[in-house]
Amino acid sequence: MLTLHREGSVCTHRAMQTAGARPLFGGAMSAAFPSNATDVSVLRDIPDNQEVFVHAQTDQSLIVELVEYQADVADQDAARYHLEDIACSNGVVGASEVTGALELPKAELCLSECRSAWMITGAQCVSKFNEEARNAVTVHLGVIRLPQFSTDVLVTFNDPQSISPGSSSAASVQAQGEPWTLQDFQRLLQTASLHDPGLFG
Repeated sequence: MLTLHREGSVCTHRAMQTAGARPLFGGAMSAAFPSNATDVSVLRDIPDNQEVFVHAQTDQSLIVELVEYQADVADQDAARYHLEDIACSNGVVGASEVTGALELPKAELCLSECRSAWMITGAQCVSKFNEEARNAVTVHLGVIRLPQFSTDVLVTFNDPQSISPGSSSAASVQAQGEPWTLQDFQRLLQTASLHDPGLFG
């Protein structure tokens, strides 16, 4: 069952941000990432609406993405909607195994101007870079709803459970790497902050 790891008040999260925050989208947003997160934009082109960070030893990734707010999707259904959309984009084989969505108390978030925020977890079988080899990945997704900016903020934690020997990820994964945890994902989700609303146009 998906549970929220509570670390304290919004003020606590702001202090955490100061210590471990990274600027996002040119400084318009920020959030606390693990110290060993590598910014993928220094390695390859990333869409303007995404910020992507990877763990070099485990092939885990953390993604912050800005997508269009879906007004016809109820708040309690938004996380599942976006998870299924991600699965479709990734060419997932078979149905995703999904847990129920969990609403996050706004008092736990730095982005408290949101209407609501949700977390959901799914198990998917996906390929990397359109390869034939497929990896079993647990996908943790957070959705922060900002209808006033016509935006849903997606925070995704891709956590591989098994990597195919034929995957390009197989050579880089190291057994001794200290993996990121669900708490790292929740910390990112809870410390995400908006500094410049002009980001949304």
